[in-house]
Amino acid sequence: MKVIVVGGGVVGVATAFYLARAGAEVELLDRQPGVALETSYANAGQVSPGYSTPWAAPGIPLKAAKWMFQRHAPLAFRPDGTLFQLRWMRAMLANCNAASYARNKERMMRVAEYSRDCLRELRAELGLQYEQRSGGTLQLFRTDAQVAAAERDTRVLEASGVPHELLDTAGVIQVEPGLAGARQRIRGGLRLPNDETGDCYRFTVELAEQARRLGVRLHVGVQARRLLRQGPRITGLELVGHGAPVLQADHYVVALGSFSRGFVEALGMDLPIYPVKGYSLTIPLLDPAQAPVSTVLDETYKVALTRFDDRIRVGGMAELAGFDASLPPRRRETLELVTRELFPGGDLAAAQFWSGLRPMTPDSTPIIGATPYANLFLNTGHGTLGWTMACGSAKLLSDLMTGSAPAISTEGLAMDRYLRQGRAGRRREANEGLS
Repeated sequence: MKVIVVGGGVVGVATAFYLARAGAEVELLDRQPGVALETSYANAGQVSPGYSTPWAAPGIPLKAAKWMFQRHAPLAFRPDGTLFQLRWMRAMLANCNAASYARNKERMMRVAEYSRDCLRELRAELGLQYEQRSGGTLQLFRTDAQVAAAERDTRVLEASGVPHELLDTAGVIQVEPGLAGARQRIRGGLRLPNDETGDCYRFTVELAEQARRLGVRLHVGVQARRLLRQGPRITGLELVGHGAPVLQADHYVVALGSFSRGFVEALGMDLPIYPVKGYSLTIPLLDPAQAPVSTVLDETYKVALTRFDDRIRVGGMAELAGFDASLPPRRRETLELVTRELFPGGDLAAAQFWSGLRPMTPDSTPIIGATPYANLFLNTGHGTLGWTMACGSAKLLSDLMTGSAPAISTEGLAMDRYLRQGRAGRRREANEGLS
């Protein structure tokens, strides 16, 4: 079986690796000169199954309205001139209820927990080194209201069997001693001990090399133009460039992150994936005593501070602004503010500022599996959890494509959940039009 995987981020590389390990002949394409040079390059560094939480949650509409007037708000909105932006936001708001939140969180955690286990197996099997740590994630609360909300949210963690620990201020500092200087800002924390950290870029580069050893042909600096079709099947992949060849395979996988929607739109597929922009600073470490041990997630600013060997990666925030990759100084100010308040042990003047476009679905759940085309598959829409879910979603898709029994349920993960909603919505509109 020959497979072409389009997209060389962490999800695409992991997909190519697992397919090759299952015996498939694989070609992997990416438009950049190397793998993991876009959204996977400088993300927050978290492998956080325990923090797999839908953005669409009860209370978010009110919070979002308040954030609009804050200088250092975790969420910002700028019209991008498309109707799709408004459609996507409406669909996200429709998920901001208790029932949808519980359903979506279960789906996300199902993939994320499995993915963490797959990552650990790969690391042990292949000896991968990517500045990894297994110190867990600490969600940091600055207000009593945040502590109370966390106490309610732990019910979902308990139901899912996810280890966790609610901490008071002293407990927070015991776990993360570098926070001692910020004691007055801390009201408590939620520790998720099974979460991990690491440099996603380094991991992806190492895994790509392992995939190459399995026979994967990696084409970098090559841009795919479109998929060719005939009836219910894809017949080839046309590349950009005069006289460029058409690549052919038995099966095709689209793992293009935020660009997946535009790539398959000509096939009549309307993927509800929006590019949610995030930012990061990579800061050289000067004083380890004033740096995190693992990952600390500041709940107020939605900013994560992650420890690598001799660097701190500070990442977060979200902007709904289309495919804008600019680096506004105000966003850097927010990341620097959180860093100074919590862990002032880095060289901020030498920090590297970066932005990436996270591919988000309205329900925060990735799209993994089959499409209306018999030989076309998707592995995309992982939002802010692409690094967390990469190995699990790749192994799951490989099993589906090669006929192996998946280790976890696939319920609610494929794009048909949106097809069903689309048909139901069109029927409602038709009925309303007749009334």
